[in-house]
Amino acid sequence: MTLRDEHDCDVLIAGGGPTGVTLGLLLAQYGVSVIIAEKEANIFPLPRAAHIDHEVMRILQGIGVADAVMATCRQSSSYDFLNAAGDVLLRFDGLNEIGSGGWPKGNFIHQPSVEAALRHKLAQTAGIELRSQWEVTDIEDHDNGISVQCLTPDGQGKIAARYLVGADGARSPVRQKLGVEFEDLNFDEPWLVVDAIVHDFERLPKVNLQICNPERPTTCVLMGEGRHRWEFMIKPGETAEQVADEAFIEKLLEPWDVKGAITIERKAVYRFNARVAEVWRKGHILLAGDAAHQTPPFAGQGMCAGMRDAANLGWKLAAVIMNGGPDSLLDSYQREREPHVRATIGMAMMMGQTVCITDPQAAAMRDQQMLETRAAGMSPDSGLDYPPIADGLILKGSPGAGSYFPQPTFDREKLDDLLGAATCLISRMPFSSATANPELHVVDLTDSAIKPFAASISDWLDAHQSDAAIVRPDRYVFGLGEPGDLVESFNQITREAPARVAN
Repeated sequence: MTLRDEHDCDVLIAGGGPTGVTLGLLLAQYGVSVIIAEKEANIFPLPRAAHIDHEVMRILQGIGVADAVMATCRQSSSYDFLNAAGDVLLRFDGLNEIGSGGWPKGNFIHQPSVEAALRHKLAQTAGIELRSQWEVTDIEDHDNGISVQCLTPDGQGKIAARYLVGADGARSPVRQKLGVEFEDLNFDEPWLVVDAIVHDFERLPKVNLQICNPERPTTCVLMGEGRHRWEFMIKPGETAEQVADEAFIEKLLEPWDVKGAITIERKAVYRFNARVAEVWRKGHILLAGDAAHQTPPFAGQGMCAGMRDAANLGWKLAAVIMNGGPDSLLDSYQREREPHVRATIGMAMMMGQTVCITDPQAAAMRDQQMLETRAAGMSPDSGLDYPPIADGLILKGSPGAGSYFPQPTFDREKLDDLLGAATCLISRMPFSSATANPELHVVDLTDSAIKPFAASISDWLDAHQSDAAIVRPDRYVFGLGEPGDLVESFNQITREAPARVAN
């Protein structure tokens, strides 16, 4: 009996939201068998997340749902922070331009539509099973994997797997079972969220707005599928019941003059938090998405962070399960993702702290400082600069190691559609993969199939003064250099197979 025969699946994912389903679809591409245990019967029908960026669209492209998601998105040219007088304090521009991921930089979504596209793809994909109304109640970690008890519609159920990923949200039962605590980054603000279906777009703002008014800090942003969102900071002394009252909301919306142009679909009170789990892995159990980290919504990166977790973790689990890689590969997951998550949370907190000033004198000082900074051309209008991977499965010291590899486009073609899901060795000249690593996809820039993208890739190699690069499935660069040396280093780090490969 093989190890795989001892288990019901290779990977059990607790949580059938965007992070869990994205991870499951990524794993299924590699032949990893997956069960997703989701405690709810159906997709939550109301909006939650409102934004995904170009890199996350690229992840969705890789699992075949990007076009379906993009069809439901809206774009905004900018994200403007205005003071009470309407002056621009800060502007993140060019959100509708194509980013390095090959898709528009900012895409404003209707989360149920995104989840529906993911679930539709799941139903068409072999090797992955969704078990709705299965709730994890107990976990045992053994030498060869885990066994999980679940509450199901038919009573108690049991699943045995090699690994368990808790993608089960901010209140994650998996994290609680592990006894993992959060590090609180000291951001805790109550806000009222109001989502609306739009009947007349001409009466609504065309760009995303943060109104930095100390009287009532307010967010106003586009969403997908004909929707719009307002978020209102709750003042001290106001209760959740009070601010969610229809008459109260109608008064909040009066300055926007949208009566008759919208129908309110959802109203909810949230506490915006910033927290990071201290440990993301214990034995055969890992955490992802909101189970591992939570970010305030001001940078629109909450759901994005979970999908990035899936992209980072998916290929590593596959390398261990399908290709015989060492289990220690998984230790790089938190090392690589946590600094990125903390940078994202830091940006969101900076935005939130800018917006959430309610003292008029402090707000006036903020306005003066930010207006002067903007007038001097020193405002950080480029937005969040995601840090490269500094520690993990990269060739340290190599040019470009840990950086994000861009996706050029040609007409309607995108590079990743040719690269596929594998780790790629991209070389200016032919390179034999027969003795290198059968899991590497060798991309030769002299090959006619890659011709539409060859000039862009060659320019990128020129900028790094290299002839070849190894690009991981999550599209981060392992390293650049001479092809044979790169393959040898990649084998050493990911397969513990140090044999020299001749070019």
